[in-house]
Amino acid sequence: MPSSPHQYHSIINHLSIGVLIFDSKNKLVYINSKGEELLDTSEKMVLGARSEQLFSSSEYHIETGISRAREENLSFTDHKIKLKLVTGETITVNLSITNLSNTLNSTGKTAEGNVLVEISPFDRYLQIHRDEQIISQNEVATDMVRSLAHEIKNPLGGLRGAAQLLSKELDAGLVEYTDVIIEEADRLTNLVDRMLGSSAVPLFQSVNIHSVLERVRQLVQAETDTSIIIKTDYDPSIPDMKGDKDQLIQVFLNVVRNAVQAIPSSGEIVLKTRVYRRFTIADITHKLGVKVDIIDNGIGIEQDMLEKIFYPMITGRTEGTGLGLSIAQTNAQNHGGIIEVSSEPGKTVFSIILPIET
Repeated sequence: MPSSPHQYHSIINHLSIGVLIFDSKNKLVYINSKGEELLDTSEKMVLGARSEQLFSSSEYHIETGISRAREENLSFTDHKIKLKLVTGETITVNLSITNLSNTLNSTGKTAEGNVLVEISPFDRYLQIHRDEQIISQNEVATDMVRSLAHEIKNPLGGLRGAAQLLSKELDAGLVEYTDVIIEEADRLTNLVDRMLGSSAVPLFQSVNIHSVLERVRQLVQAETDTSIIIKTDYDPSIPDMKGDKDQLIQVFLNVVRNAVQAIPSSGEIVLKTRVYRRFTIADITHKLGVKVDIIDNGIGIEQDMLEKIFYPMITGRTEGTGLGLSIAQTNAQNHGGIIEVSSEPGKTVFSIILPIET
């Protein structure tokens, strides 16, 4: 029986590259799940669209490449091509184009004029390397903080106890000084505890990611004035995931509050969810996950801060503690996920990627 990509649809959907097939009129007749993800669209939205309607490039003309493959019966690959999607986003990919005119379609006839376009996400390979660095750095920083916390909390406990004993021996007029010592010791202890984050083991149960985000949206919107608008762009097809609801709320709450603080006067924050397929975090490949983008149009993050923004006590704000994003990253990693960030003036995107099942 003749074969076609459609007969192996479930297999092709497990590929980590986007697979697109264009007919003799350069109209899209097939796209796999990874292709939908890369183009940030759905099959129903793009079938029948011409190649230039899906993406464009200032340095590469996709129509010319397709025509060349068809006319010269070629298969070739171009590397590190920047494609601009209809959403306005730019991605860097390796692009392979193959003439399919000599193959058979599902009816057993020659697929005259059909061309295969394979999109390999070059950005994603770089991001996997950066993710590994983030996880390693976060583990090292957490171990350092735990060691430091142990060394700090022991003498603080002794200092507090000595101040309490001393207060019993002093006149009433001098007790206020020992009270200051006790209060400051308690404040430092609380700060150290916050640096360590939650020590509770995550309680995994079925969680709807949108109910978590709606809770966070309501909390943050109540804290801010009407000059900052929080919008939503949810994918209703995302299934429930396994997670600790309280820890997930803390992840998104810390990131959204960080976005609010990055907006000087008025602006907007977008909470966007999408299904995320075939991704690797900490050497573990997941078939299905959810990607939550928290997008703000604030001042952006300095490039030299992007590499260390998840370190504890590192902050770009004079009034900040530098603990919120560190705790958020740790909680995300507790769920087998990770937080990624990209930024330019006027647009910062924190992407929280979580597997559906852990």
